[in-house]
Amino acid sequence: MNIDTSVLFIIITNVLISIKGFSDRSFFDKYKFQIGAIKRGEKIRIVSSAFLHVDYLHLILNMYVLYIFAPQLIQNLGVIKFLIIYVGSLFTGSLFTLSFHKNELYYSAVGASGAVAGVIYAAILLNPNMRLIMFPLPIPIPAYIFGVGYLLYSIYGMKNKLGNVGHSAHLGGAIGGYGLTLLVSPNIFMQSTVTVVLLGIPIILLLLFGNKLK
Repeated sequence: MNIDTSVLFIIITNVLISIKGFSDRSFFDKYKFQIGAIKRGEKIRIVSSAFLHVDYLHLILNMYVLYIFAPQLIQNLGVIKFLIIYVGSLFTGSLFTLSFHKNELYYSAVGASGAVAGVIYAAILLNPNMRLIMFPLPIPIPAYIFGVGYLLYSIYGMKNKLGNVGHSAHLGGAIGGYGLTLLVSPNIFMQSTVTVVLLGIPIILLLLFGNKLK
């Protein structure tokens, strides 16, 4: 698989910044996502945290998923629209997290998962019938079913604070990827109407009633 220069740049940037964070705790703490620090004016953390990772496994997983799904977006939409979706999903993941955890001053997170979730959901809209595996199910399922299931799981995980996982960033990134993909490629409304509706229902319900999850 040929890798586009833009994807290679994103991966290399993530690797270099993450490795710096692994070996330099003060650097990691200075640029990680933290509610209190962001509220004090350190807005750079909204972006910088998306290039830091907890460990090598976290880094490799995110970069591998990006490597798998990004070419689909570039092939179908072009580099500029791919970058709009990636960067936009990064911001929506961070801003959704900031909104949901706004009263938890010590809440912190790192990782490109929000941006990557946006890329995954863009790929699902572009190819809803491709097969994906949702852990722990060993059977590949249609992407549109995966998409709905992942949204519901993230909502449940966010409400119940399951594991050491930034469910809100995943969810915010997925919402960003969904909305931005429809914005830059509105013909998807006609091409994948059922998938657009199925993914849209839990997102609309979340935006309307998300405050009840807290």
